[in-house]
Amino acid sequence: MAQGLIEVERKFIPGPGTEQRLQELGATLERRVTFRDTYYDTPELSLMRADHWLRQREDRGWELKCPGSAGVTGPHTEYRELVAEPAIVARLCEVLGPQGIEARGVAAVLGSLGLQEVASFVTTRSAWKLVLPGGAEEEPLLRVDLDTADFGYAVGEVEALVQEEAEVPTALEKIHGLSIKLGVPARETAPAKLIVYLQRFRPQDYERLLEAYSAAERMGTKHPGDSLGSGGPS
Repeated sequence: MAQGLIEVERKFIPGPGTEQRLQELGATLERRVTFRDTYYDTPELSLMRADHWLRQREDRGWELKCPGSAGVTGPHTEYRELVAEPAIVARLCEVLGPQGIEARGVAAVLGSLGLQEVASFVTTRSAWKLVLPGGAEEEPLLRVDLDTADFGYAVGEVEALVQEEAEVPTALEKIHGLSIKLGVPARETAPAKLIVYLQRFRPQDYERLLEAYSAAERMGTKHPGDSLGSGGPS
């Protein structure tokens, strides 16, 4: 099964001067775009509780974020992102347990897997890219997304995409360095848009995730997405 790229990221709360600061640091605005994300899960939130996040993004298709290394701590998160539909279906079957489902398109297996829509919202995004001074060509390019959801929540994300686990420490160092330059407090955490959506509009589902978070924390294992505080899907 295709493993997908490793997405290393840190979320933060952007301020009124964030875009100006990015320009001062030499960042380039790639695009401004608006899109709708629709998230799917079982009624019991079996995917989210297992730190898997399935969405269909407008004009982009299906994406599944899967947990990365358990060694990433603090305000950072690490995910593998699957975009090939056969790989997504195979991973969904691993997590949810049914046998004998063919690796067809994701939409074709939603019913068989008991998946239904749990959230849908529109995001307006300004997407920036940046190469820090002195960086080598092989070092990961940093991207900064500044998002505002249609329910009034704004969040920023510093992200690097890498191929191998061995590249993660360098990516973390670069993300940390840029976060400092942007004035992000060292211990600041910012929840993902989906988590805030659930908290505001589906509080029972949010409480279910919070219980899973607390149980995993007591066991000393990675909690769902590190998501209620600092991670989850972008």
